[in-house]
Amino acid sequence: MAPAAAPAGMRIHKAMARAGVASRREAERMIEAGQVRVNGEDVRQPGRLLAPGDALEVSGRKVAWEERPAPELWALYKPKRCVCTLNDPQGRRTVKDYFPRSAQRLFPVGRLDYDAEGLLLLTSDGALAQRVMHPSFGVPRIYLVKVRGAVLPGTLRDLARGVELEGRLRQPARTRVLHKVNDKTWLEVVLKEGLQHHIKKMFQAVGHHVLKIKRYQIGPIELGNLLPGQSRRLGQADMERLTHWAETGREGRAPRRRRSTGPGGADDVPLLRVPAGELA
Repeated sequence: MAPAAAPAGMRIHKAMARAGVASRREAERMIEAGQVRVNGEDVRQPGRLLAPGDALEVSGRKVAWEERPAPELWALYKPKRCVCTLNDPQGRRTVKDYFPRSAQRLFPVGRLDYDAEGLLLLTSDGALAQRVMHPSFGVPRIYLVKVRGAVLPGTLRDLARGVELEGRLRQPARTRVLHKVNDKTWLEVVLKEGLQHHIKKMFQAVGHHVLKIKRYQIGPIELGNLLPGQSRRLGQADMERLTHWAETGREGRAPRRRRSTGPGGADDVPLLRVPAGELA
């Protein structure tokens, strides 16, 4: 089937996201930075409209914005000591180093801290990425978090009410204790928004130092049996399930559920399945 032609009058940042160049927000930054040309002329207005036949270049590279290849979605196990950007001025490893070579041009959906690990979604669909990342859509991110010290029921209640960070009361964090050994506690943490260093700041605010963060799930997509640095392409059914969750705030079919069982208990979120070896 021939690719669908783009409608007339498409804004440049939307065309870039549709073509898999970058998310709309990143595309706007690239335009304002002078990295975009239309018909050989520099353009710095994200709202500029493209007409059929216009030649679009980004960083000197032609972009086939009128074509619409099927979008791709990948699950990547982001290793520790890796930044969730495509380029790093400090020369550190980036998630781009682990992108599958056979994929379209991908960009990460959200981020994980440099020293955190686990599931990171990659996509060529800028609109889907925006829906998954924006807290208003309420797509849950599920983490295994290890902290120093015993986490008391009162602390779980504080997290369930929301913690003030950067001058704002944040959305409640749904938490439950999974395991305790000596002076360490392992918890399941469910967030529906993500500031930079959110989990670390959240636990610091209630008196606990975070020792480990590993993300196991984003909406209906699980890390599965991926190893650090590995990735797998997700199918159309996965994309539809994720899109449905981002649009409705819940999974399209009945997921594994649990009822709230105490302070910080989650309401209607999937159970975290953690291999026994993680709780050591």
